[in-house]
Amino acid sequence: MKRRKVEIAPGVVAGGERLLLIAGPCVIESKRQCLALAGRLKDIAAAAGLPFVFKASFDKANRTSVRSFRGPGLERGLEVLAEVKARHSVPVLTDIHESHQAEPVAEVADVLQIPAFLCRQTDLIQAAAASGRVVNLKKGQFLAPEDMRHAVEKAQAAGGRRLLLTERGTCFGYRNLVVDFRSLAIMARLRWPVVFDATHSVQLPGAAGQASGGQREFVPLLARAAAAAGVDGIFVEVAFEPRKALSDGPNSLPVRQLPSLLDQLVRLREARQRKGSR
Repeated sequence: MKRRKVEIAPGVVAGGERLLLIAGPCVIESKRQCLALAGRLKDIAAAAGLPFVFKASFDKANRTSVRSFRGPGLERGLEVLAEVKARHSVPVLTDIHESHQAEPVAEVADVLQIPAFLCRQTDLIQAAAASGRVVNLKKGQFLAPEDMRHAVEKAQAAGGRRLLLTERGTCFGYRNLVVDFRSLAIMARLRWPVVFDATHSVQLPGAAGQASGGQREFVPLLARAAAAAGVDGIFVEVAFEPRKALSDGPNSLPVRQLPSLLDQLVRLREARQRKGSR
């Protein structure tokens, strides 16, 4: 069954011939950080020939510890994302955690993301869908891929007509995640573009004591597997120096490694498309 194409911005389409890249820092640490990363990522995506969406969170409301850095908050965060859009002419994605955030965030962001922990929150999903923006529904770590149909139905009932579905790993015992690549094909049956979150899939929740750990060395491996499986987009959190990142550093990819990874993903996608055309 053919999946729908979702236009995020002019020339930026999910579910088209080209792999969609969603990339950026876990959280907005500063305006300077976001502007520098957005410019570098835009150049990397252009060199790879990929449509690009810049991702950054204004608030990480689900941090392990109350002492963890959460971000600049809604008002200041939206100011930073608006400047990223204005200066670099790229669409932006950010999370919302509460229903009342949907309307103001939709004035700036092109994609409203429902965090995995909140993928069953009906009011939140429907507020995002009613905004008219693209909604990225992340599959909960606790959820079977078949059950994402309920999140889709909630969004569609509220007028959602542009949806993305994102896989980010499933709980596997304590403080570990595993990726079942059947999930990509199962969610594709819902006929919306499917994205693979390669960095949160290697997260080790709570494993660093007061923060989550991660195994970034496995990001390329999982991303290649997803590309070979026919995913529509790749989601990657990146940092110039992951060890200094204020959130999710252990599972963030160094920016310098992204060009070679994208080259591999493009080649895998092209090989899969050639095989499919025979």
